[in-house]
Amino acid sequence: MADISDVLKQVSGLVAGFAYPNGTAQPSAAGAPIRTYPGWPTPNKLETDLKTGIVNVSLHDMPGERRVDESIGQPWTVTQRPAHTLTATVSGNMVTMGGAVSPQNVLIQLNGQDYIYTAQPSDTLNSIAAALSALVPGASSNGPAVTLPAGSRVVARVGGIGSAFREITRQEKHIMVSFWAGAPALRDSVASFLIPRLADVRNLLLPDGSFAFMRYERNQNNDAQQTGGLYRRDLFLSVRFSTTSTQQVAEVIAPVINVINAQSGQTIVTKQL
Repeated sequence: MADISDVLKQVSGLVAGFAYPNGTAQPSAAGAPIRTYPGWPTPNKLETDLKTGIVNVSLHDMPGERRVDESIGQPWTVTQRPAHTLTATVSGNMVTMGGAVSPQNVLIQLNGQDYIYTAQPSDTLNSIAAALSALVPGASSNGPAVTLPAGSRVVARVGGIGSAFREITRQEKHIMVSFWAGAPALRDSVASFLIPRLADVRNLLLPDGSFAFMRYERNQNNDAQQTGGLYRRDLFLSVRFSTTSTQQVAEVIAPVINVINAQSGQTIVTKQL
């Protein structure tokens, strides 16, 4: 699930990416070495960095937040679609397993009746076939193949495991990005390079697959500590993001249709597809 710490880490990552587009082994594009991180700087480390010309860029969230209305119904959104590495091939009254084993659901439908086995990490193709044959009446297995009673109607399916999230709450918070330098010219140079780039970011992808919406508010100099050789520029951004819940979801491989009488409410027929 995403929270304000994820937002701060992602914005800090943006700063690093803008300053070092070719990697940190190359000179900073901002004109000075950059050290960026969420939270306030440690005084001793900051003092050492300022003396050596390293500009610190710190990020923290401001007190308070504003609640924003969530999506109607709070629907689930798929973030990772199921990967299918197993196969189940039907030939006559035989189902043959193939592919690479990973946790997936395997279905054999015999004459309209579903039998499902969940493959385990320790399984092999042969053990999956053996497990299925133990579930299906009258079935037997030989290696990766399952033999079913002659004359049967046979369907085989494989369903993977994906992930999805849904929005629990949505809020707007303000974050402050502070540029700390040992000279005003150095501070202004780095800030003038990074602020337009950060202000141009509208949508921020978070680790759970949701997006935060970021907007520029203002920036200002803070020279209250210039007698100690410290010059600061503060950039204020508003970020609207969702707190989410994430879970694994199994692909549907055994759908069922219920036909109901609209007047009586009684079930007319139930059919497995």
